[in-house]
Amino acid sequence: MNVADFIASISGAAPAPDLNAPLAGLWWAAKGDWDRAHKIVQDESSREAAWVHAYLHRVEGDLGNAGYWYRQAGQPAAKDSLEAEWERIAATLLGSRT
Repeated sequence: MNVADFIASISGAAPAPDLNAPLAGLWWAAKGDWDRAHKIVQDESSREAAWVHAYLHRVEGDLGNAGYWYRQAGQPAAKDSLEAEWERIAATLLGSRT
């Protein structure tokens, strides 16, 4: 799956079953279901899940928690738009998939 396919999949009722937790969380975030997105990534220990978690807190304006999760992810705090960050996360996560 590439970013264009991932974006197209957002019109569906549920994410593809083979999406890992960070991508599934990002998918639900794009649908506007922040609670579900948080629940998916909050118990994951991967750096990718931490990055999505940071993004979710940034969207919600909770910059203190966003900073914490960016550090957990080993990512600098994002300075681009929310939309650009979402696409950068998706591209990175999809690029690392086998």
